[in-house]
Amino acid sequence: MIYNLDKINEMAEGDEDFITSVISVFLEEVPTDLEALEVALENKNLEQVYQLAHKIKPNVDLLGMEQTRAIALEIETLGKNSANVSEIESVFPILKKDINQVVSELKKDFDL
Repeated sequence: MIYNLDKINEMAEGDEDFITSVISVFLEEVPTDLEALEVALENKNLEQVYQLAHKIKPNVDLLGMEQTRAIALEIETLGKNSANVSEIESVFPILKKDINQVVSELKKDFDL
């Protein structure tokens, strides 16, 4: 399991509906943002790459996905600094794999 709910549990203070709501929002938004990020990368739209990585970062952070957060931050920084697209392309597959794995785990773990 590459996620943990410590941060969400701390915020929820035992409110299971809140936890489920946060998970549901993650499952709705992050895969869509990830797809848009992939398209922006294919189109070499670094401004959009930056914005989408910036949007994904707090969502994965909330789920305690430290490695994934670090990669999102790296992509965000590279996009902001108009880095070579190949640098972003080299780390994007890790972000995609981690997010897809967590989406699958969350759906299974929360029956969503």
